[in-house]
Amino acid sequence: MYKAFFHLSRSPFELTPDPTCFVPTAHHNEALASLYYGVRRHKGFVVVTGEVGTGKTLLLRCLLRLLEESKDVAYAYLFNSRLTPNEFLQYTLQDFGIPAAGKNKAEMLFELSRFLVSRGTAGLTTVLVVDEAHLLSADLLEEIRLLSNLETFNDKLLQIVLVGQPELDVMLDSMDLRQLKQRIALRAHLTALTEQETFHYIEQRMQVAAAGPKNSSPFTDQAVSFIYRYSGGLPRWINSICENCLLTAFARQTTTVTPEIVATVAKELRVETSRFGESASFLSTHLDTRQATDTVLDFDPTVERPAASRGQRHR
Repeated sequence: MYKAFFHLSRSPFELTPDPTCFVPTAHHNEALASLYYGVRRHKGFVVVTGEVGTGKTLLLRCLLRLLEESKDVAYAYLFNSRLTPNEFLQYTLQDFGIPAAGKNKAEMLFELSRFLVSRGTAGLTTVLVVDEAHLLSADLLEEIRLLSNLETFNDKLLQIVLVGQPELDVMLDSMDLRQLKQRIALRAHLTALTEQETFHYIEQRMQVAAAGPKNSSPFTDQAVSFIYRYSGGLPRWINSICENCLLTAFARQTTTVTPEIVATVAKELRVETSRFGESASFLSTHLDTRQATDTVLDFDPTVERPAASRGQRHR
């Protein structure tokens, strides 16, 4: 809808995790390097955690894209961790291309073992990637740990990548899972972006989507500062806010995304006021007093606006 208006070849802030839109930060680069190194060096267990919206699934897609470029890597990707141990084994075998229908647990384990030994003997790499790993049951985590017993004297036959929310760290630090924790070779944690990283993130996303030569960004510096404060630096929130800002700017037929547009979008998205911090002082610094007051009061439903202010808005 707005692509031609802003001279874009694609939507720059889609929520679908697309590796071509990956904007690396120091933490994201470190996490991706840990994942790739752990897999390629056959380290066994690698764990990445991060809060909701920090880009964990996109990071996984980038890893899988790298692995797909290697002819010696086969992987199974488990994106739904709400499975029983038997369902987990069935899914894993089928994703590796091993028939699992009608087999009991012992038969499935035997088939998996034979598959891994065969690939290991040929010097090939086999990976099990588990997304949303914080939702795994204790029984399933133990089942996964036992799979790591498949090894030779000097090599792990199955590389296991666990990616999840911070609750996964809590689970792995529990006494019940101390055996699994001791087997983890590498751990990384994704955090929210800083304000400077948010500027870079938005700029890079716009350039990736540009239809021609480098375009000037429609987002003013003040607007990006607003986006950072509303989003808390979480990439998913940044994407959602920016996408809606471009739509709003297009609807108004303006090529500039202003702080006022950002505030309007944040209100429509029901962004938590806690994400904005010192909202009133920040807004009043960049907007005129009446506009700042109205925006904050409209944004926070717990505050009742004065009658005079309500009347002014409807004139």
